[in-house]
Amino acid sequence: MQKVRTALIAGASGLVGGHLISLLLKSERYSQIISVGRHELPLIHPKLDQQIVNFDKIKDYAADMVADDVFCCLGTTIKKAGSKENFYKVDHTYVTQLAETTARKGAIQFLVVSAMGADPASFVFYNKVKGEMERDVQQQPFNSIHIFRPSLLLGERDEKRTGEDLAGKLMKPLSGLMVGPLEKYKPVEAEAVAKAMLAAAKQETPGKHIHPSDEIARTATQL
Repeated sequence: MQKVRTALIAGASGLVGGHLISLLLKSERYSQIISVGRHELPLIHPKLDQQIVNFDKIKDYAADMVADDVFCCLGTTIKKAGSKENFYKVDHTYVTQLAETTARKGAIQFLVVSAMGADPASFVFYNKVKGEMERDVQQQPFNSIHIFRPSLLLGERDEKRTGEDLAGKLMKPLSGLMVGPLEKYKPVEAEAVAKAMLAAAKQETPGKHIHPSDEIARTATQL
């Protein structure tokens, strides 16, 4: 009989995380879902264990963060964060400290949402931060590390992001023309990213894996 596992998700209130936690709660793979966040989610489920945490002191909550598979959907924007320093803290420091903390508690897999263009050597601040996050997460001793690099994310957000909403409206009608090398630039539904993350976790493939946007869209259909 296959072992029933515990999943931990950070960022379940976000666009991808909201879809992902629904999938995790429905999945027979997991008997317990630990959600870590700054605020309580409007969810009640017998499998759900909500942990309200201060991400600035994430290591203080290590005893409550024991899981097999860790899903990280943390992320913000510079506008919402208020400064480049705060953006870096959310998209790099919180993510890497979550990885370090859960690795020390014996987590087997770490799956994280990054972004297309992530590169620690990039001159674009956003891409540089994402690239540094990827680099540092991969230093942790997980059996499997999966990094998802979606292009423009589509979906209904609780918060208003005018630029991204406009880009989505402009890009979506052009998706059919994006074939071959351009396919990786197609906008991708947030739900597809969530499905791809769960599908990758189920495969349990050892090693470090980068999932570009076009692969994410294809993998999502396999769940």
